[in-house]
Amino acid sequence: MVSTTKIKSVDFFRKIPRDLTEASISGAGLSIVAALAMVFLFGMELSTYLAVTTNTSVIVDKSSDGDFLRIDFNVSFPSLSCEFASVDVSDVLGTNRLNLTKTIKKVPIDPHLRATGAEVDSTSGLDLINHGDEDHGNHTYASIPLTSDTFDKFSHHFQILVVNFYAPWCYWSNRLKPSWEKAAEITRQRYNPETDGRVLLGSVDCTEESTLCKRHHIQGYPSIRIFRKGSHLKEDHGHHKHESYYGDRDTESILKMVEEMLRPIKKEDHKLALDGKTDNVISSIKKAPVSGGCRIVGYVRAKKVPGKIIISAHSGAHSFDASQMNMTHYVSHVTFGKMISERLLTDTKRLLPYLGLSHDRLNGKWFINEGQFAANVTIEHYLQVVKTEVVSRRFGQEHSVIEEYEYTAHSSVAHGYYYPVAKFHFDLSPMQVLISENPKAFSHFITNVCAIIGGVFTVAGILDSIFQNTVRLVKKVELGKNI
Repeated sequence: MVSTTKIKSVDFFRKIPRDLTEASISGAGLSIVAALAMVFLFGMELSTYLAVTTNTSVIVDKSSDGDFLRIDFNVSFPSLSCEFASVDVSDVLGTNRLNLTKTIKKVPIDPHLRATGAEVDSTSGLDLINHGDEDHGNHTYASIPLTSDTFDKFSHHFQILVVNFYAPWCYWSNRLKPSWEKAAEITRQRYNPETDGRVLLGSVDCTEESTLCKRHHIQGYPSIRIFRKGSHLKEDHGHHKHESYYGDRDTESILKMVEEMLRPIKKEDHKLALDGKTDNVISSIKKAPVSGGCRIVGYVRAKKVPGKIIISAHSGAHSFDASQMNMTHYVSHVTFGKMISERLLTDTKRLLPYLGLSHDRLNGKWFINEGQFAANVTIEHYLQVVKTEVVSRRFGQEHSVIEEYEYTAHSSVAHGYYYPVAKFHFDLSPMQVLISENPKAFSHFITNVCAIIGGVFTVAGILDSIFQNTVRLVKKVELGKNI
């Protein structure tokens, strides 16, 4: 059996008998200083351990969101009617998606960007409108021509006033002309305006009556509006109420539309409910816009290649006067990828110094069409997009903390000869900025703490030994002088 004496022989920390040690004032002071130094250095080491170092690198984009990028936007156009507002997406690969509606909402607004009604449904199917096969020769309108002076008189007199707002130069207006003329003549014969008083078909030349057309927010030609007696009264939101007709434009369809509207109205009845609709009313009659502006809200998914979003006035059965179109707009937000919530930014404040915070460069800005090129002006935005990702490595695993797409924005106006539009060009970089968080290992923290304690203790012991030897040496010298 091994004796305890042999075991004691391997002791690294051999004890000095207590009666051979002596406490001193200088040793106590040095011990206090050493303890304070240990505490201070421990606090510094703890702070360093808790802090996270970062490395920034540029790598090939390895996004987990696939080949498509989500683009969210909220843009308001004070002078573009929701009736014709269209959102198109195209890219360099030849992809063209026109008049997107599934993920887009259009809300009518006034010049002060205040909503004036509910979401507007898309007027799809206009490309399939039947214009009939009437002669398209040089006919004059048989319908009653209306002016600013006579419009209110007729709208207050007749139960239903159907008005064709047209432009003589417009191809679609000229195609409608013979059908409208014939339908107006038949309607006058069936429902004599002097004895019946229920319906009248009229027309307004918007090149001559521009003020009247602007008053009713006419932006495309021809526009067929339906004014019911009492529609001069205002709704709760303070705007006049009337309807638009989007159906076929042949004589038979126009007459059918008139008959459907007259069905609930008796000849001697001069009282009409404001809704003016029954189950038999044709679906091609919809509420007309009560203001001339539109807020377009939604998102699109685009391939990660250079492309563009185009917002414009579009219709397969209307013409537009390019010189009168104004694409001035206000950008509430344009963002790429997943939108970063305020809560997430608050929870990750430590990451803010590493993020460029350029994910909203266009937000809250007006882009106004003014100056010497007030007409036929296209407003373009050029956005260069790069992805920034922050990843954290803890316990040997890597996980993404936050991802955002930042972009630079440059805007310009261009005068042209085609319909004005608003274009958002985007060019996504194939590279991404990767910010890696690298926390220190706990083993390094423990090692450094031990080094601090041992180092301070050792240095303090050496200093105390030097001090004590110096004191003894001084005492010996003084004792030798006295002898």
